[in-house]
Amino acid sequence: MNGIACDSNNPLMIRSEEAPVTSATQTIERGAALALLPLLTTLLYYASPRELRQEPLYQFLPQVFAYAALFTWSRINGETITRLGLTRSLIPQGLRWGTATGLVLGTMNLLVILYLAPWLGADYRFLADTPHAKIPLLIMVPWFILFIATMVELNFRGFLLGRLLALGLPASMAIPLSALLFAFDPFLVATFQHLHWIAVWDGLVWGGLWVAFRNLYLTIVAHAVEVILLYSVMRVVLG
Repeated sequence: MNGIACDSNNPLMIRSEEAPVTSATQTIERGAALALLPLLTTLLYYASPRELRQEPLYQFLPQVFAYAALFTWSRINGETITRLGLTRSLIPQGLRWGTATGLVLGTMNLLVILYLAPWLGADYRFLADTPHAKIPLLIMVPWFILFIATMVELNFRGFLLGRLLALGLPASMAIPLSALLFAFDPFLVATFQHLHWIAVWDGLVWGGLWVAFRNLYLTIVAHAVEVILLYSVMRVVLG
């Protein structure tokens, strides 16, 4: 039967039968502790003086260290494509589950932005002045959104979450930690202000799916579909 199966060695771990664990992913991994680097730089950012935190370049500090750590980790380990969840056989599954997840999350988050946030006294009209809103529509949809989704998922799910698990952290801790780091990325907070909290439950869902299926195509597609839906609707709403 094709679907989801429990790992007999760990009943709390769910994996897809379409993505069997290979010997490559069972080999000893080196440099998993590099995932702590973006965690430390994020803490350093929030411990910095407010004037420094307002500098746009400084807001990218955790991301710079995260991608540097990802690059270093990929150079000292074999079968990184498999470890990240990017083998070609996973593409069909990723498209199916990712599209469905993105549509559901996108619809839910639209309701939060358009109805719940105003009811709580929060404004969403500032979104018209974000850097993303100033990019031409034909560039943003789908190309730039797909690029952003790919890079973000490589960082927060494929690398960060995967390495936290490799360090022995249980999924019940690794998933929330990676979701919080994602939601409190300095540039994301500065850009989306009070709406950055949406990224917490997004990160929890995407992280849970990555742990269950070990399929990064799934989270990339889910991320891209959700943002395309949000961006397209909000562009119409904001005029």
